[in-house]
Amino acid sequence: MNATRISRQAVTLAALLLGAALSGCANVEPWVKPYERERLADPIMRMSGGALADKHREHVRDVREASRGATGVQGGGCGCK
Repeated sequence: MNATRISRQAVTLAALLLGAALSGCANVEPWVKPYERERLADPIMRMSGGALADKHREHVRDVREASRGATGVQGGGCGCK
């Protein structure tokens, strides 16, 4: 009798803990509100500095990694073309 009482308490406690853990995911609000998206979509917020900066960053990465990606860059890891 005592063992069944303990197992019922364990099951009840586990169910309560699971319910409490899942209730934290119930009310998810967007991190970025719709009225804030206009400011974040500003071109100044881009990671890119421009076409030339992107090309240079890609070249440096290719040289450092000593490999060619599927980006159309020709040459090897030595930096030569």
